[in-house]
Amino acid sequence: MALSYGPGPFFLCFNLPSHLAKSFRTNILFLTKEGIHLSFVEKIMVKARDASGTRILLGGYCLLITLGTFLLSLPEALQPGVESSFLTSFFTATSAACVTGLVVVDTATHWSLFGQGVILGLIQIGGLGFMTVCITIISMTHLKIGMSGRILMQNSLSAPHIGGIVRMTRFVFAGTLLAEALGALFLSLRFVPSLGLGDGLWYSVFHSISAFCNAGFDLMGSYGPFQSLVPFSGDLLVNSVIASLIIIGGLGFPIWGDLFRCKFRFSHLTLHSKLAISTSLGLLILGFLLIYILEKDGLAMSAMTTGQKVLAAGFQSVTVRTAGFATLDLATLSQPAIFLMSLLMLVGGSPGSTAGGIKTTTFAVLLLSISSTFRNRKNAEIFGRRLEDGLTRTATCVLMCYLLLSCGVAIYISHVDQVELYLAFFESVSAIATVGLSAGLTPTLSTGSLLLLTALMVFGRAGSLTILGAFLSEKRHPSSLVPQEKIQIG
Repeated sequence: MALSYGPGPFFLCFNLPSHLAKSFRTNILFLTKEGIHLSFVEKIMVKARDASGTRILLGGYCLLITLGTFLLSLPEALQPGVESSFLTSFFTATSAACVTGLVVVDTATHWSLFGQGVILGLIQIGGLGFMTVCITIISMTHLKIGMSGRILMQNSLSAPHIGGIVRMTRFVFAGTLLAEALGALFLSLRFVPSLGLGDGLWYSVFHSISAFCNAGFDLMGSYGPFQSLVPFSGDLLVNSVIASLIIIGGLGFPIWGDLFRCKFRFSHLTLHSKLAISTSLGLLILGFLLIYILEKDGLAMSAMTTGQKVLAAGFQSVTVRTAGFATLDLATLSQPAIFLMSLLMLVGGSPGSTAGGIKTTTFAVLLLSISSTFRNRKNAEIFGRRLEDGLTRTATCVLMCYLLLSCGVAIYISHVDQVELYLAFFESVSAIATVGLSAGLTPTLSTGSLLLLTALMVFGRAGSLTILGAFLSEKRHPSSLVPQEKIQIG
């Protein structure tokens, strides 16, 4: 693997090994403004060197998906005797890079150790963020990172300030590796005794990274295809470790930095951190209570003890927000439970995290806006602070983008594939919120439906504001001076 640098802002190129790339020789460009030598991909990126950071971030995910699709299309990526299609490789690469977890084939029985490694690499890069990984590697060389690179890092991490962004990126990288290592260590206590040293360690590392990055990919195919963590529904160790990793990864890197800075004193946190933490906690408790009430006498929990039902409801409340693991057979859940999970998935995790969805702060802003309207107040307030003007409009835009796209795709899937609308909506929300939960519908969908789901996954991982910023004009237009007229609302 060859590394090469160009003038500031710096770029990093990776050359694929010849025995893998064969005739397909390419370089992957992460950051560049003026390249010295130009590969095929670099020429494309140089043409867009004046593009906004949002376009570069979106392009980075597209390049990552392209590379993953190519590697998963190699014969070495498949189990012996298994045949695959380009669509399967493309869908899996997109799901892994966007840390979603939706699959059309069982990961353990379809992909070889090399293929599983490619998926895990896509999950890790997609979870940390394309630019985060790239610039962390560059910063380790002690080379100076220009302002353009720092702005990209800020966009990638959803950091509030550009100051100290390099230090924060290193904190994110180190913290991620530490959390995943500890998670793998605890999971090995369960997997190594039952699977042996080699397979046990691989299962531990794979599921630890998949959980922290909120990806939801699993290797439990030996217990049956598409089982997820159902065989471990009553295992307290596996449930608690996976749930903890999901919460840590879904809370958001900026929030963890704020928590360490304030020594975990809630009153000293920023308003963003307070809002995200309190909303996450409230949704976890609410989700647990509602799932338990709706399903405690249902088919999915019929064979469980009371303790196991509590554990399963608690785990589903955590994972449904964006992780994609399941300890219950979702195909046996009631319609109210499926719809409730769809709403929880839509909210997702917090900004700057490995999670998807409209984000907890967006949801909180909308609730605060409703509250201020009912109380006839001009501005929304919380924790002794007033929210900035225009925030409600942005939150409403994000929510409507997610709702319109997920509903549109759900209607298409329901009509074309002849499935019930609530299941199609569950699947589309799972894709756009990068959750990965499925009621068994994804492997049966048509090509058109699968392609729409891949588009939703990219949209959900990049974020609605990133997508809009990448394609809409950046020119600011002066406020319209046409006559104003009132309309009636409600």
